[in-house]
Amino acid sequence: MRDLCRTRADMVADRTRARHRLSKFLLRHGRVWRGGATAWTQAHERWLCCQRFEEPALQATYAHYRVVLQSRDAHLDAIEADLAGWYDRPPFAAQVARLSAYRGVTRLGALTLAAEVCDWRRFARASQFMGFCGLVPSEYSSGTQTRRGHLTKAGNAHLRAQLVESAWSYQHRPGVGAQIAGRQEGLDPQVIARAWATQLRLCGRFHRLAARKTSKNVVVAAIARELAGCLWAEMTA
Repeated sequence: MRDLCRTRADMVADRTRARHRLSKFLLRHGRVWRGGATAWTQAHERWLCCQRFEEPALQATYAHYRVVLQSRDAHLDAIEADLAGWYDRPPFAAQVARLSAYRGVTRLGALTLAAEVCDWRRFARASQFMGFCGLVPSEYSSGTQTRRGHLTKAGNAHLRAQLVESAWSYQHRPGVGAQIAGRQEGLDPQVIARAWATQLRLCGRFHRLAARKTSKNVVVAAIARELAGCLWAEMTA
């Protein structure tokens, strides 16, 4: 299951590269998407379908790029369909249900976390789990002086990527939407209460840090580190 989750991550990276190749090709020939700030939406797809080139070689190039991108999308959909069959199957069902109760952690993300960690109790403290994810700052010490640097980025890169992706959702105001409510349906009220307390804490911390820091990436890294600790506490409770 860990390999299947990592295969999806590889396919996402492949699709991103295919998108970049197509976008750069269009930009080289003056085709600029002006239909909104967000690309790769349904409106953007309709715009792509309308693009035509008079030169046969350019039209053939564009067609090849489009076919590659469609192939990457189909492969990614197939892998996600395979992964969806494991959400409610042992040995991951219990972990996926509890982890996905937290904001920013979809069932697919919860399955990724469960497959990568497997046994959460092998970490004696939350700080050990944070260090395993590479979300702790590096340290440069000399004598009595201690200086903190960038994140170590050691340990499991797949876990770190998933936690950082989940942390972005805490930039918004606290709330329980339809998706979170659906994932929390039937869960122990204590799990739901802990997820809500975590959301209140991290949303507030995100806004306080964002007011002080010039880079949102720094803020997200800090939130991802705290989220890692909260998830460890949940799975070892």
